[in-house]
Amino acid sequence: MLRRLLFGTDAGWWTLPLRVSLGLIFIGHGAQKLFGAFGGKGLQATADLFATKLGMTPGMLWAALASGGEFFGGLLVLVGFLTRFGAFNIAVVMLVAMTQVHWGAFFMPKGIEFTLALLGSSLALLIAGAGPLSLDMGFQQRGGEARRRTSRRRRRRRD
Repeated sequence: MLRRLLFGTDAGWWTLPLRVSLGLIFIGHGAQKLFGAFGGKGLQATADLFATKLGMTPGMLWAALASGGEFFGGLLVLVGFLTRFGAFNIAVVMLVAMTQVHWGAFFMPKGIEFTLALLGSSLALLIAGAGPLSLDMGFQQRGGEARRRTSRRRRRRRD
């Protein structure tokens, strides 16, 4: 049951472009906040923003959770390993971003439209799983083979 929840996927190839685009977006955004990459300010500046402008204290805790959720969630989604867990992390970060940062307007640059699209994409992967060409699919197939071997052994013992 747990293996199915973590690695199970019956999705088709449609998840691959979704995983690649969502994964790259969140690796980039997480790297900005965590490491100051791609023109970002880094973790301390993100923590200061969370504490002072958003009122989310302690700022370092919330910044680390959001940045880590983005970066590592994006990495998991990109490679298709524990995709549902990675997508869940992204969905939580997007819900918080929508309600704490972007609420009050719909259209960009300050609105919720982009966060809503990213939330929808992460929820699609949370429901469907990684699909083909993913580590999850490999673990799912490996688990199925192990169950078949165990069933064969049990049948041989009964005979």
